[in-house]
Amino acid sequence: MAFTEIELKKIDNTVGALCRKRSPAHLKDKFSLEYSVKGHDVLLYERRLRWDNPDEWIESGVAKLRYTRKTNQWQLYWQRANRKWVKYEPCPANKDLAVIVDEIGKDRYGCFFG
Repeated sequence: MAFTEIELKKIDNTVGALCRKRSPAHLKDKFSLEYSVKGHDVLLYERRLRWDNPDEWIESGVAKLRYTRKTNQWQLYWQRANRKWVKYEPCPANKDLAVIVDEIGKDRYGCFFG
């Protein structure tokens, strides 16, 4: 079952808020932090102009949040250099999406924003 409209609104209020906070208005034509929802995954990604071709945009994964309806919990993943998603062990699964998003914002180990 896909996310309900209420769940999508909660995702926008938490994940979307982080994206808006970390996307400076004066750089919107060069950089933004965005998110997309596919199935039960929420993918955060940076969207920026390609350095060697300013007419082309590139996207780089920042974090993935996976919701498991059976347990009603969110799990956080980070992307390794080989582009594989790995569970972010310092933050266990949590029922509160805001707790997971807060962990991304803190980025204590430099896994999300370097």
